[in-house]
Amino acid sequence: MESKRNHKTLIEKLPKAELHLHIEGTLEPELMMKIAQRNHITLNYKDVEEIRNAYQFSQLQDFLDIYYAGANVLQKKQDFFDLTWAYLEKAHSQHVVHTEIFFDPQTHTERGVPFSIIIEGIHDALSEGEKKLGITSRLILSILRHLDEESAMDIIEQALPYKEWISAIGLDSSEVGNPPSKFAKAFEKAKKEGFKTVAHAGEEGDPEYVREAIEILEVSRIDHGNRALENDELIKHIVENQIPLTVCPLSNLKLKVVKNAEDHPLLEMLNLGILATINSDDPAYFGGYMNENYLIMTDALNLEPKHLYQLTKNAFTASFLSSEEKEKWYDTIDSIYEQYIHSLM
Repeated sequence: MESKRNHKTLIEKLPKAELHLHIEGTLEPELMMKIAQRNHITLNYKDVEEIRNAYQFSQLQDFLDIYYAGANVLQKKQDFFDLTWAYLEKAHSQHVVHTEIFFDPQTHTERGVPFSIIIEGIHDALSEGEKKLGITSRLILSILRHLDEESAMDIIEQALPYKEWISAIGLDSSEVGNPPSKFAKAFEKAKKEGFKTVAHAGEEGDPEYVREAIEILEVSRIDHGNRALENDELIKHIVENQIPLTVCPLSNLKLKVVKNAEDHPLLEMLNLGILATINSDDPAYFGGYMNENYLIMTDALNLEPKHLYQLTKNAFTASFLSSEEKEKWYDTIDSIYEQYIHSLM
């Protein structure tokens, strides 16, 4: 009989939607080395193992430093295609059927890589992923908050010729000291151009960052949102308006947002009625993709099948899929869940 603590079979069978995934954060050491060699780039690491050992850090800024260093190997359209395709294959192996991917164009345009090369490589892989793997997708352009608003306005302008490929504008990078309000004009421009909006808030930043993202940027989702739990009024607003939180457990552990898995607030979020979801964030750096994130939370918090069922449905509810597409996946999730519960009897 399936372990009542683990429920690995259910996790593996459930179709999943991933809503918080940075494509640059899926750069595995092997692919970094391969692309560096192809582009004649000399890395500061002698081999793959040395790169893997460097994927160790204790806070967000330490992670961002190596994250941006790794991104430097990405220079050509094929590089962005290969990066995205490698993620899609991994996602497919874990029964991810829909993914909403962040990309950070400023990370690349700031070093001279044309916007067209970045987005065309990613888009081509996503199109191929739908044809060959059956994975639907949406693309989210993330603004780097450690840069100024003028840079944000410029990158949105560069994105306009590709509007049909981009669903939303997001906000990521170093949170503390870079509140959402810093980008009020950029997000106003994004909304006028018809983009949805999302934002990282409440990972390291205090609850006020979450409030600003909701009230000033008028986001569809909060990415992370852990620290929103420190403010009862904010929690009430999030619950009443069913504003989704795209939670990233392994990321929270690796970056010391929580001390250990047992301290993670995911179950508390569900019990409060928050539309919480599980995601992998930057899986190459944080030690796991979707299934690993589900498994560690299930073990640490003693999640029951009903919680896994709710988390999985929440992700489709919070996605940018159409109502018809969501209903299709709800039906599939219901069927798998019922079969699993029956198998435990």
